[in-house]
Amino acid sequence: MKLFFKEHALLIAVQIVQFFVVLAIYWLDGYQRLLPALYGIFLGLFFLTVYLAYHYFSRRKFYKRLTNELSSLDDSFQTTENSPISRALDELMKAQYNHYQTRIKALESRQDEHLKFMDQWVHQMKTPLSVIELIAQNLDEPDSSSIREETDRMKTGLNTILYMARLRTIEQDFHIKPVHLSKIIHEVNGENKRFYIRSGVYPNLRQEKENIIVETDEKWLFFILSQLIHNAVKYSRGKSSRVDISVYEKDGEAVLEVKDFGVGIPEADKRRVFEPFYTGENGRKFRESTGMGLYLTKEAADYLGHRIELESTFGEGSLFRLIFGKTQNLTIL
Repeated sequence: MKLFFKEHALLIAVQIVQFFVVLAIYWLDGYQRLLPALYGIFLGLFFLTVYLAYHYFSRRKFYKRLTNELSSLDDSFQTTENSPISRALDELMKAQYNHYQTRIKALESRQDEHLKFMDQWVHQMKTPLSVIELIAQNLDEPDSSSIREETDRMKTGLNTILYMARLRTIEQDFHIKPVHLSKIIHEVNGENKRFYIRSGVYPNLRQEKENIIVETDEKWLFFILSQLIHNAVKYSRGKSSRVDISVYEKDGEAVLEVKDFGVGIPEADKRRVFEPFYTGENGRKFRESTGMGLYLTKEAADYLGHRIELESTFGEGSLFRLIFGKTQNLTIL
């Protein structure tokens, strides 16, 4: 209705001005009988109202379509009336839909090619890194440890790139199944054993129960936990020698916590730590920060249906809490 009156506001204004102009001409010509003039204005307003009413009700669907938002691109194929302007709008919407579909398919094709290239490139880079690690084992200290430390950093960066590329098509890259939390934690700790040693930090595992199982994707959970532990160790370096990893049940839900006693997160940065490429105040002190680890962690957790919570006190440490759905009990044979 608002759109209709906006479109015809000029017509209504011109008609009203025209009535007054006609009356003024007759008045100036000496015709001063008021009743016939008012009757003429009434007839003019009556026919204008009938025209506007007919025009509105005959094109009501047309104006409604212009006013309401499209819920999906497929709504572009809706039809309105058989009037020329309605048919022209339908044709325009169909042409626009086909144009965007063509562009989207082209972009999806380029994205798939980019994803395949990144996947192959990351795996190709891991091979020379493994060779460098083997060569480093035959070197004397501290050269051997220094080289292996740098290769570990490169592996971490390559994995971040790989998972960032896979995140775009995560619906094609995950498999939900029962996963033993303790098993995943031990695997992640084993993978980061040298990182723990170099940083002078050791993991402290606390388990309320050893048979907690959750429904999740094992590969993505491994990545999420690796990111949380990597951050905890990195921001504890030089300040604390412990990272607490806790597993327990609360209100029928499995909870996995990673707590460090490091630098903590400033209050101003808490609401933005999960944004992409945001490093904050700590990122300026720790040059290795990319701002993508927690972003990927949050995005993957949300997609898998897990909740992630943050508690932190600046200067005292941080706690990241990963909350799963209802737990299951595994019988240990």
